[in-house]
Amino acid sequence: MRTWRATKATRAARAVRALPAAVLALLGPAAAPSAAADGGTSTATYTVWQWNVAGDAMNHNSTTNGMVNAAATSILNRDADFVALNELCASQYRALVDTLRAAHWPVDDANFARFEGTYPAKTAVCGGEELGIAVFSKRPLGVADRFALPDDGKREKRKLLCAGLKDQPHVKFCATHLTYVDAYRKPQLDFVRDRLEGYYRGGDTVLTAGDFNMEPDWGRMDDVYSSAVNTPYNGRNTGHYHELDDDDPAECHGYGESTVSTVVPEAAGPCGTGQKIDFVFVREDRIAGAYGADSLAPSTQCGGGLCSDHRILTGTVTVSVKD
Repeated sequence: MRTWRATKATRAARAVRALPAAVLALLGPAAAPSAAADGGTSTATYTVWQWNVAGDAMNHNSTTNGMVNAAATSILNRDADFVALNELCASQYRALVDTLRAAHWPVDDANFARFEGTYPAKTAVCGGEELGIAVFSKRPLGVADRFALPDDGKREKRKLLCAGLKDQPHVKFCATHLTYVDAYRKPQLDFVRDRLEGYYRGGDTVLTAGDFNMEPDWGRMDDVYSSAVNTPYNGRNTGHYHELDDDDPAECHGYGESTVSTVVPEAAGPCGTGQKIDFVFVREDRIAGAYGADSLAPSTQCGGGLCSDHRILTGTVTVSVKD
């Protein structure tokens, strides 16, 4: 796991907090830390784990071919706090709940997972059950918010699934899986960003993971990525979010490591190392320390082959949280 420097906003906030009280009084209330910053916020460090498991496309709805065990083993080995999964069959969701419960991963084994169907039941996928997205949390979850993204006309209905921590509702974790239909990529991305900004205005700290079916250097991502991300491989940005793998000089700086299992020359990203289409985003002014991420090769023990055409993405970040 790689970590790097704190953000510009974090350094500025630390500088203000370090000023003597007399100087702050002269500067006036706008320069002084707010009551929330003084005593109403705390910091927390979270590890996020994201994987598009290709539950039907490559694992054919199986709960015993190795994919569920590979996911659980990696979650435990990485000591993840939050987990997001895409293209997960309902049967695989239940199996992973059982496996993590048996491993004593969650604090509350009756309240740590949420599922949202995206592909309807009684169709040709997942043995007639739903295909969908899921969130898991080591700590108990509160009520989930479930949003339908702008409809791309396909049978699979893209969603955004978010849940706050039960004992700390200002911390929210979201999972999503955006469309591959080009005309709807940007509308769905804008919808997700707008919902995250709504949470932000309500004082929440949100960590969002998923398969976005876009790459960091695409123009459509410019108003998502923080303007502080400005490298030869990802520039022109005007947004407010850091992706946890956007600041590693050794891994296509600003773009990040590939999250696809197989690199093909015609889709190798700006550094020729492979496409990145899976992300973990956090708003820049909620980051309160170092952050970093790694892309992990998926297991090849799923029926004798790759478990997924996506790599696992895991990242760690320290954030500020409203108490």
